[in-house]
Amino acid sequence: MLQKLRDKTSGWIVTVILGLLMIPFLFVIDNSYLGGVGAQNVAKVSAPPSWWRSAPSWWPMSFLWNHHEISVEDFRTRFEQARMEARQQQGDNFDPREFETTENKLAVLDQLIDEQVVRLAAEDARIVIGDEAVRNYIAAIPQFQRDGKFDPEQYRLVLAQSQPPRTPAMFDQVVRTSLQQSIIPTALAQSGFATKGESERLLKLLGETRDVEFAMLPAPEADTAAVDDAQIKQWYETHTRDFMQPESVSIEYVELDAARMPAATPADEAALRRRYEEEKARFVKPEQRLASHILISAGSDAAAQKAAEAKASKLAAEARQPGADFAALAKANSDDPGSKAEGGDLGWVEHGVMVKPFEDALFAMQPGEISGPVKTEFGYHVLKLREVKGGEGRPFEEVRDQLAAEQLQADTERAFNELGGRLVDLVYKNPTVLESAAKEVGLPVQTLGPFTRATASGIAANPAVLRAAFSDALKEDGTVSDPIELGPNHNVMIRVTAHTPEQAIPLAQAREKVIAAVRAHRTEEAAKKAADALLAKLQAGQTLQALAEGEKLQLLPMPGLPRSAPMPTAAANRAVFSVVPPSEGKPSYGKVELDDGRYAVFAVTKVTPGDLKEVPEPQLAMLKQQLSQIDGAAAAKAFVDGLRKRFKVQVQESQL
Repeated sequence: MLQKLRDKTSGWIVTVILGLLMIPFLFVIDNSYLGGVGAQNVAKVSAPPSWWRSAPSWWPMSFLWNHHEISVEDFRTRFEQARMEARQQQGDNFDPREFETTENKLAVLDQLIDEQVVRLAAEDARIVIGDEAVRNYIAAIPQFQRDGKFDPEQYRLVLAQSQPPRTPAMFDQVVRTSLQQSIIPTALAQSGFATKGESERLLKLLGETRDVEFAMLPAPEADTAAVDDAQIKQWYETHTRDFMQPESVSIEYVELDAARMPAATPADEAALRRRYEEEKARFVKPEQRLASHILISAGSDAAAQKAAEAKASKLAAEARQPGADFAALAKANSDDPGSKAEGGDLGWVEHGVMVKPFEDALFAMQPGEISGPVKTEFGYHVLKLREVKGGEGRPFEEVRDQLAAEQLQADTERAFNELGGRLVDLVYKNPTVLESAAKEVGLPVQTLGPFTRATASGIAANPAVLRAAFSDALKEDGTVSDPIELGPNHNVMIRVTAHTPEQAIPLAQAREKVIAAVRAHRTEEAAKKAADALLAKLQAGQTLQALAEGEKLQLLPMPGLPRSAPMPTAAANRAVFSVVPPSEGKPSYGKVELDDGRYAVFAVTKVTPGDLKEVPEPQLAMLKQQLSQIDGAAAAKAFVDGLRKRFKVQVQESQL
């Protein structure tokens, strides 16, 4: 029976049938298995196996490739980090809507792709990051340290408060992956170098000076010739963007300013005394203790722990002997490099500075007392309390005015928040009407506009208000904005009452502007043509001095003009250093347009390279280092670019 079944299910016919049956199942498999980007991912980076560099990427051979995908969550986390950085850099000028562009999203995704590319390269090179390297890296991060030393409690606290929150195991993996990704690019970046010849050549160029003489052309005469209708129409149609009426809005707004609200009633004496009793701890000077200690480090095994404890007990007994010199004992025996040379002196210590066992023992001691051994994660301590100060409270009479001012400010803020809350609640009931809500809370509705982004004044000049006024939501829906903060306890709510989109100014209205533009262009072209004519004479063999004398031009000699001097203008300086050096006593000529619309022609008669003898050795070394860094960065970038050409990168923009 079994043999008959085996015979019937073998052969090419059955193979074809099974193949056809498999086809429907392919459509329910996650697309990422077939070479596409998974449903929950925005990109996929694939690399051929190290043992078959030319392996084809089509399915099913794609199973042999190594793949790393960038999830939607990873992308959104990185994009949010980029958003926070942009907000910090731009401050009030940051516009969240403008940041949400496809270009910004693709730039962030491109960085993530580069990271996965170098990670695949590291895996292909069999690079593994050891546990000790991860621990050392984490321990060196300042945010995880207290008093210059890694603190496990601080480490866990910072990770819990980070965005997104992470556990130590999660952060350990982040560091391990980052180190693995950075090994090759970092090594390449550090391998960059610059030869002595390259450094000296650049210094000669940077220190180069040129002898130059300018011939200043007079200001061109304004064009007053007639402009016919055909010219007007042609200019208007070819320069439409020059004759646009900018987008404008009109708004109505309600302003809430605590400074203009009725003053709050001062708190009575009983209320101030109650507040004093409730917050008495605020007015107590923190207790400080002047301490010294001797630290005996302990190993991890039980025998070493016992020996360290015994040594600390012996030193504690010695320190308690009449006439004992605690500082001398610390200098001779302490394993704390930070205080040993100072005789164990730790200075004034407050609560929350030391590890808990140490702090508990220290703040339970009396001045002059010796305590120990006290065990902490660092070893065994022998403590000496030398002096105590602080801990005294300030009387009510001394802090009464401070309490009264704080209570008045709190009452004012509460009244401001209550008024603002009432206004917001009323607006939410009818979000397209501001006047009725303002009337109910007793605040006036003011109007402003029309104004453009360039002509905004008053509260509209505030960047946050300006962004809201021109936002799509307020322009299109006619709704009232959320409260916009103008300052401390100073908000405004606005509504766009009229909106005029950007549009072309009709030719009839723009006619005079078009005529002025045509004439300005003619004037500019005439000035340029005059300069070209003079430059042609110079290149034909006439000297600049003879030309200036014949044309009655003002000469402006500038011997030894350095490359870094923006004289007579920055553009003129660039033009001077752009012409080829003079050869065989023949000057090099050029022309440049100056800031006032005038032109100048010039002659470069001499080029003097920078003198390396005048460059200090540290400056030469610094330049060489900078060139090496540039070379290394270029090598790292070329490495990543080369990998991206060899690897396969797929992007799903619809997931961004």
